[in-house]
Amino acid sequence: MQMFFAGRWRDSASKIDITSPYDGRVVDTVPRGTPADITKAVDTLAQGAAVMRRMSAYDRSQILRKAADGLRARTEDLARTITAEEGKILAESRAEVARSAETLEVSAEEAKRVTGEMVPLDAAPGAAGKIGFTIRQPCGVVAAITPFNFPLNLVCHKVGPALAAGNAILIKPASNTPLSALRLVEVLLEAGVPETAIACVTGPGGELGAAISDEPRIRKISFTGSAAVGEMICRRAGLKRVTMELGGNGPVLILDDADLDLAARAIATGGYANAGQVCISAQRILTSTKIAGDFLDALKPRVAAITTGDPTAADIRMGPMVRQDEALRVGEWIKEAVSAGAELVSGGQVDQAICAPTILDRVDPQLRISREELFGPAVAITRCHNVREAIRIANDSPYGLAAGIFTRDLESAFRFVRDVDAGNLHVNWSTQWRVDLMPYGGLKHSGLGKEGPKYAVREMTEEKLVVLHLPVEAE
Repeated sequence: MQMFFAGRWRDSASKIDITSPYDGRVVDTVPRGTPADITKAVDTLAQGAAVMRRMSAYDRSQILRKAADGLRARTEDLARTITAEEGKILAESRAEVARSAETLEVSAEEAKRVTGEMVPLDAAPGAAGKIGFTIRQPCGVVAAITPFNFPLNLVCHKVGPALAAGNAILIKPASNTPLSALRLVEVLLEAGVPETAIACVTGPGGELGAAISDEPRIRKISFTGSAAVGEMICRRAGLKRVTMELGGNGPVLILDDADLDLAARAIATGGYANAGQVCISAQRILTSTKIAGDFLDALKPRVAAITTGDPTAADIRMGPMVRQDEALRVGEWIKEAVSAGAELVSGGQVDQAICAPTILDRVDPQLRISREELFGPAVAITRCHNVREAIRIANDSPYGLAAGIFTRDLESAFRFVRDVDAGNLHVNWSTQWRVDLMPYGGLKHSGLGKEGPKYAVREMTEEKLVVLHLPVEAE
């Protein structure tokens, strides 16, 4: 495929092979973009931003609705593209396409709700006759730097709100998985997005990310990825507006009174979907000592039923990780935990890019598999004596993206909600749950700002205050 910028599809002499995580075959090739391409893209996007700013909210909404319909019409093709480049099973890829269409649909609704507010200025001393109100305007050029694990939906979560708010958009997709983003650009152009208002430049993240951060005409950067890369972007971007959706190592508390069958079902889904390559994946399972054995008895058969292999096969429930070296890394973390005293309950094997679904028990919370973001198909169980200890361990992390608790006790649930430092809190479900209407974002090193179209639109607009200085008639 070609990349798109400066109003047309473009190739380059230097190429990047996009390979299947499952069998290593070359799925397609894309151009290796350069910092000069970023500059050229922004030259045109600056013009496109002016076009989008003048476009009515109704017209922006209609374009996004048409694009949502376009995604639905291409569901099978897009799902197979996602599976081919990223490795998730087809059922998950089809669900991602459906979610992507929903994200654009919600963005279309939010295009009609970019509003300000009245400010009661005359409530201040000496402000009689003053009327104040705010308006919101687009940032201008928004850059979206997106990750590999949801190569369509997480692009839509940035592109949809950016266009809804009246911005031009520059997409820099993950180097491993750019094909879905390029397909999305095709759909958006067909739906009526001006050619000057959208660009997608493919290539190495380090070079292009630096060029995006340095480009003064880009007013807003929305990034999803690791905390380390996010921090580098923030340091380099200077006074640009930023939204950072960064890492997590989701803690899930399972108390004495928990519904263990429900908890096992949620962990078996939330710990292994997309081979664990989800920032809100259930990673640290903090169980009550009293029920740990019973919980394991409920969890083990569910995890054992997760078949691995060719992600296009109907009977496979988990495909490969995005690269073999990532699977090997997860395997090393598992071995490290076992060497330090953790019990390997199941899994642990690595075959090329497939890491078997793994359960570890009696994990020291100071181990790397607990303290850092695993981003792989394993859960680490740590046994706790009470809810206070579980909350302390949950918070003993630089991350604060999502957390969950299983309990029937209202007091314990509210203690969890009050005391656990995470941006998304789930009572009687695991960490891995998200719908497009919710404000989504983390605390601490898990990020800055919120996503979800309603909230992303606010992040991608700027606020102006208008004051009407009306004469005050003397009585």
